[in-house]
Amino acid sequence: QPKDGAEFEIDFSPPWPRIPMLDGLVKALSTHEKPVDAAWLVAPGALARPDAVDMLKKAHVEAGVELCAPPHTTSRLVDSLVGELLEDTCVNPAFITEHPAEMSPLAKYHRAKPGLTERFELFVAGKELCNAYTELNNPFVQRERFAAQSADVDAGDDEAMVKDEDFCVALEHGLPPTGGWGCGIDRLTMFLTNKNSIREVLLFPAMKPEQNAPPPPPPGDDAD
Repeated sequence: QPKDGAEFEIDFSPPWPRIPMLDGLVKALSTHEKPVDAAWLVAPGALARPDAVDMLKKAHVEAGVELCAPPHTTSRLVDSLVGELLEDTCVNPAFITEHPAEMSPLAKYHRAKPGLTERFELFVAGKELCNAYTELNNPFVQRERFAAQSADVDAGDDEAMVKDEDFCVALEHGLPPTGGWGCGIDRLTMFLTNKNSIREVLLFPAMKPEQNAPPPPPPGDDAD
């Protein structure tokens, strides 16, 4: 049951739908109560267009979706639309797949769809439970990704990645085909125990500093 709103049931019966991110976003915008034509998003290299930021801002305005906090980079703007129009609608388990490379600097490029990556996230009740992707093991592409991320860092995006040259050098020595996934056990526990706050399920929650900490013992004093 959500903190605010009526109780709802979650059906975990398989198969769980797979929603390609940009295709799903285009469909969600076109069927929105304020329909928006965003078919340009599914064209190869769409987010690299010089006017991509302006087009994404326009989609926000036309769909009535609040803009994310600055900086308004393509990855942040897409994430804002996806969070409002796709993630929040995933009550029953659903996979959001094929993230753009701009949003997944460590994920390997899709072997059949330029500009996308081999990545998926699992959402339940609008919350992310799992994130997984094929690891990018091409050092040349990885350097290009880091360079692109540097522009977002310079723009003030604290979620963008800084260049890790040591990592790129390690990739030059070789990384076999690798994939990985991570599941948020704390979020899963929230669902299973019907808790709305993550603090209610963490065994060792972050502790606040003491307001009136006792003074340290004087030098030479035996604390025992």
